[in-house]
Amino acid sequence: MIDADGYRHNVGIIIVNKEGKLFWGKRIRQESWQFPQGGIKEKETPQQAVFRELKEEVGLSPVDIRIIGRTKNWLSYDLPKYCIRKNTNPICVGQKQIWFLLGLVSEEEEINLNYHHKPEFDGWAWVDYWHAEDNVIDFKKEVYRSALIELEEHLKKFWLPSLAKI
Repeated sequence: MIDADGYRHNVGIIIVNKEGKLFWGKRIRQESWQFPQGGIKEKETPQQAVFRELKEEVGLSPVDIRIIGRTKNWLSYDLPKYCIRKNTNPICVGQKQIWFLLGLVSEEEEINLNYHHKPEFDGWAWVDYWHAEDNVIDFKKEVYRSALIELEEHLKKFWLPSLAKI
């Protein structure tokens, strides 16, 4: 779904394990890494989109996770000119995202990158909380930073209260 300003409505997904590490996915056949994310379909809520995208991209079901928090407002980024597909209608100029922080309650063996017939990732790793801010593609850095800042308090309060810092 693309709004009147040209932004595709999207959800971002940050999965944290019991040790406070975050799921970091390697895009299929690329050397770029990112958090799972995906578009919100017509008449779908952001939470419904999270559960669908979580299953499609990582193979996890709602029973495998706990929602820890979400961003209050949309966070957006513009696509670089070379990424804008001029032959689409409407033209998408960027992404407008609601970010969710999910705690993994199942074992990591439940992660299945090949669940969907068109996998998005071909590798993954657990990384430190702030790893993504420095290692995501440049045009997404500010959105990642904003999401991590906003969601950090949820993590400390509800998932890992014994950690003084991450």
